[in-house]
Amino acid sequence: MNESAHSSSSEEYDFDLIVIGAGPAGENAADYAVKHGLRVAIVESELVGGECSYWACMPSKALLRSGQALNAARRLPGAKQAITSPINVEQVLARRDSFAGDWDDSGQTGWLDSAGIELIRGRGELVGAHLVQVGQAQYSALAVVLATGSVPALPNIEGLVQAKPWGTREATAAKEIPARLIIIGAGVAGTELAFAFSSLGSQVTMLSRGSLVSREEPFVGKYLAKALEVAGVQFLQGVTPDRVDRDAEGVVSVRLGDGRQIFADQVLVSTGRRANTANLGLAALNLDPTAKLSVDDTMLVEGFDWLYAVGDVNSRAALTHQGKYQARIAGEAIAARRNGEQLSERQWGSHVASADHVAVPRVIFSDPQVAAVGMTEAEARAKKLNIRCVEYELGAVAGASLHADGYQGHAKLVVEQNRQVVIGATFVGQDVAELLHAATIAIVGEVAMDRLWHAVPAYPTISEIWLRLLEEYHFATPNVASGS
Repeated sequence: MNESAHSSSSEEYDFDLIVIGAGPAGENAADYAVKHGLRVAIVESELVGGECSYWACMPSKALLRSGQALNAARRLPGAKQAITSPINVEQVLARRDSFAGDWDDSGQTGWLDSAGIELIRGRGELVGAHLVQVGQAQYSALAVVLATGSVPALPNIEGLVQAKPWGTREATAAKEIPARLIIIGAGVAGTELAFAFSSLGSQVTMLSRGSLVSREEPFVGKYLAKALEVAGVQFLQGVTPDRVDRDAEGVVSVRLGDGRQIFADQVLVSTGRRANTANLGLAALNLDPTAKLSVDDTMLVEGFDWLYAVGDVNSRAALTHQGKYQARIAGEAIAARRNGEQLSERQWGSHVASADHVAVPRVIFSDPQVAAVGMTEAEARAKKLNIRCVEYELGAVAGASLHADGYQGHAKLVVEQNRQVVIGATFVGQDVAELLHAATIAIVGEVAMDRLWHAVPAYPTISEIWLRLLEEYHFATPNVASGS
């Protein structure tokens, strides 16, 4: 790798580092570079804090939490009898607003100032090597980090654009709850918002070509489909909308491929996102603005010794926490190169984003929750790994049965047999998100199954599922026919 730009003096540049995009990933890259003494500026055209703070992670989970707390109480005799009123939508929306900072980023800008990071307001564009244009001003930097996130990808459906559908931004920032809501798409965001709006009083219909959250273990979609039915959500699988219209009164109609029509007061499109690279000036660097930015494990863009990409923009692991992880790695690597230090580039080294390849944790904040990390069984078999899978019903664990009457849930481990270490874990059930970090540590630490025997779960907690899974692994006879 040519590191000449990093080993040269930075005095000829305005900054050691310019970060384009002040979302969680961009903020972390800037912060970690500043901690090592670099002069850093961050460029933002919208709100400092990015998508997660104002239109995604925080407001969506705030919309979900109150309904889930009510459901949890209804599963406990004594508590359910105390519920005498329906959910207070006004208070839920007010709490959501507070978590979105009322869409005011002054708190975030104050943090930038306290951290010693210069904020440049406007749209950043690359205009040459080491050069960033913002409005009429041009800035130079020894290194540039792209942290511009992702944008919704609208499907090609006749009339959809003219019908002015909601995207996830409009849904999470909604001031009123539509009486009827159609959701096109059955991925993570669409599923979470179906639960949220149903709990707030909408009659929700979900439309999907395939199964729910199809990238996870097959049992995940089955649990979620049942839960959506209980929540009153109509899930239509194997359907494709071919036309969307909105009439003069605002009523939306969606025509399906089989000729059926569905009507609602609002339609939400949640069919995926793409890297936000279209207006970054990548063509000036002979990069295709429509293609994924390929990066190495220090987040350097392929073919460059000064340009980095972190978070959704590199399409590597499109999750906020993973983008922040990549940004911490990039900030450390940029600082090390700037300061002439040796990089630790071995797997799990301090300048290498190793977790992106083997231990990406993910949570669906549905009810029941879905928590998974690492590979699914299908992914492991596609890699032709020698694996064994063990499963157990979460409702059979004492801590879970105390947690809620009639607790429904399931857990699965994927174990790589040659090393006898966990390479994948999936949990479905109420509040299982808090089980996930233990599985992540087991994978990252490559903790052998025999050693995990000695990690004793407290009784009675849901974490006792680990003991039951270990017993299944050690004592149950493998099902040779199914390859488990």
